Amino acid sequence: MRTEATECVPEQPARRRTRRWWAWAPLVGLTAAVLAGAVLRIAGRAGAADLIWAAVTVVALLPAVWSMLRAFWHRHFGVDVIAVLALAGALGVGEYLAGAVIAVMVATGRSLEAYAQRRATRDLRALLERAPRTARRRGPGGAIEVVPLDRVAVEDRLLVGPGDVVPVDGTIDDAATLDESVVTGESRLVQRTAGEAVASGVVNAGAGFGMRATKSAAQSTYAGIVRLAEEATAHKAPMVRLADRYAAAFVPFTLVLAGLAWLLSGDVVRAVSVLVVATPCPLLLATPIAIVSGLSRVARRGVLIRDGGSLELLGRACTLLVDKTGTLTAGRPRAAETIVAPGGDRNEVLRLAASVEQLSPHVLAAALVRQARESGLALTEPTDVTEEPGRGVSGRIDGRLVNVGQFTGELPEWADRARARTELAGWSAVWVSDDDGPLGAILLEDPVRPDARRTVRRLRAAGLRRIVMVTGDRPATAAQVAEAVGVDDVLAHCTPQEKVNRVRAEADRAVTVMVGDGVNDAPALAQAHVGVAMGATGASASADVADAVLTVDRLDRLADAVEIARYARRIAVQSATVGMGLAVLAMFAAAAGRLPPVAGAFLQEGIDVLVILNALRALGGGLRRRDVPPRTRELLARFAGEHQAVRDVLAGLRDTADLVATDPASPRCLPAVRETHRRLTDQVLPHEAAEERELYPALASPLGSDEATSTMSRAHVEIRRQVDLLGAQLAQTEDGRLRTDQIPDLLATLYGLDAVLRLHLAQEEEEFLSLDPSDSAPARR
Repeated sequence: MRTEATECVPEQPARRRTRRWWAWAPLVGLTAAVLAGAVLRIAGRAGAADLIWAAVTVVALLPAVWSMLRAFWHRHFGVDVIAVLALAGALGVGEYLAGAVIAVMVATGRSLEAYAQRRATRDLRALLERAPRTARRRGPGGAIEVVPLDRVAVEDRLLVGPGDVVPVDGTIDDAATLDESVVTGESRLVQRTAGEAVASGVVNAGAGFGMRATKSAAQSTYAGIVRLAEEATAHKAPMVRLADRYAAAFVPFTLVLAGLAWLLSGDVVRAVSVLVVATPCPLLLATPIAIVSGLSRVARRGVLIRDGGSLELLGRACTLLVDKTGTLTAGRPRAAETIVAPGGDRNEVLRLAASVEQLSPHVLAAALVRQARESGLALTEPTDVTEEPGRGVSGRIDGRLVNVGQFTGELPEWADRARARTELAGWSAVWVSDDDGPLGAILLEDPVRPDARRTVRRLRAAGLRRIVMVTGDRPATAAQVAEAVGVDDVLAHCTPQEKVNRVRAEADRAVTVMVGDGVNDAPALAQAHVGVAMGATGASASADVADAVLTVDRLDRLADAVEIARYARRIAVQSATVGMGLAVLAMFAAAAGRLPPVAGAFLQEGIDVLVILNALRALGGGLRRRDVPPRTRELLARFAGEHQAVRDVLAGLRDTADLVATDPASPRCLPAVRETHRRLTDQVLPHEAAEERELYPALASPLGSDEATSTMSRAHVEIRRQVDLLGAQLAQTEDGRLRTDQIPDLLATLYGLDAVLRLHLAQEEEEFLSLDPSDSAPARR
């Protein structure tokens, strides 16, 4: 869609169609001339036919000679010399039809190559065509002016109209509906709320909205993607250079064989036959077609690879080093749990903390504000806000002084238990307090990506033999994440220099891939054979030195890229090997006098078309992930969203269990247990029943069988049994109080439910919800 403000003017469709037709014109013209000669030969005009075929041979010979001389000038000794000798030899011995067929063969190869590259690079060209050139900027008086993109500065206020391309990275002022397919590869429209970050290059699919620029055009996401796309279309893959190296051995072999055939038989026609069938189009065309096809496919999956060389190396990789924070984990703190003082209100504690933190730039503040908004809490504008680095923020909310951050006084018993739980889990605690003491604590975690373990398994299946996690985090936290995702080794408390040293050591043993997202990962990414940056959330420094960038915030796209790279490389090697093997057999037959020039030319034409069509197979296949139907995607997204409500019930369940364990005589205890049972019955059990009824049957096809969900169904049975048991225990209470003998069984039920539900949710998110290939709920929760 073209817009005045942000879209560049694309090439006209009619002109593009004309250029495509002209690309086939040499092949069509030469083929028509050869057929015309055949008609003349059948009509008995052999002289005229030979004249036309000779002209076709000359037309093909002249550009081939020019290409060969240009290669010699650049000190490249390639296989063009064989085509030149074959065409010239056919003219010299009067085999004009053979020469004409060779000419058509060369034109066919070039036309197929051009077609394959146009198809394989169309996604990369689309990025370049959609690059924004201008933006609508609000002036000091509110007036809108259209300015060149390079004049947009950080903090500028911009307007993005319907259908416009977002010109720079920024944060939006209003709710927006966005098409992020160009940047992420995901076709589903995405809803963004006010204050959320938006990347340049995405398209406004709804009403116009305002935004604030957070990066200049040159530093924005889309500019980096365009640079990678330009480099990807300009570089030559090592497999192509490998073809030139093969030519250094293949050309002398061909000349020697042709010379021996002539010398031993005394028939120069045999030498010409050898040259005719020796033209190695499989090496010249099939390998680059397969590699470029792979580049196009990974681009559609949301992975921009710098050049064919990086793709070829990715297809040979044996070792993967991966950063933890932002790569195996979400990289953004999430409120895992809110613990409140006895009698306190969890939502009120979160609201107070988020209200005070609204003006703080700290990453933990953003997590609190985001969590409060997702919970639908109305925030209050704070007054008298002060922030002390390393200690926290304080401000007045409705006249009440609230402190958010560290708590330096003596902790009461409930708070001391919360602190101990935080340390054991490896989380961070943000204390919320007033003049009377702590009101509660918000426990923040950096959750493991739901798709991380599945991705590690896919990478192993693709051929990566060693996976190492490197992180600057504490050993205990690193060990927990490593065990959760299943890596082979862990390097914790790792400095940037230590990361570089480890990457260098691994690279000395095998082809090594490094994945990271931060500025501190940039040196290690540069040191690896293939550096992969999490470009959707990472720093531009890491993306600038990387060989590949994941433009969508999903780790499983790395597994897609590795599988596609290995498949494309395998197709390239297969095409070259089979094609050259058939050509060598034909050369021996020609040297023995069993294959005349004309028959050899037609045979070589068939070999060339065969291997090129085989190379085009790299445009599809190779992925182990099963396709997920659109209806199943909708179900996955729906139930992923419902998991947050289940987690809210879980938080209350844990609070209730702790209350029963510490103060069973409290008058609040039994009502809390009853409320927990009600929420389990009214919210959790209907959710589990709907999954059993709707989601699990829909997953049978993507997962391969109905049995794939059987263990989750068994968990549903156990959850219902425990909830029913809790109801039966409540029915035995007398006089509104818990009996002493009831408490152990009640605690076993409550804590058992907590453990089973948490494990069940984690397994569902890892095994099922991460199947959704969109950038949806599992990656954002």
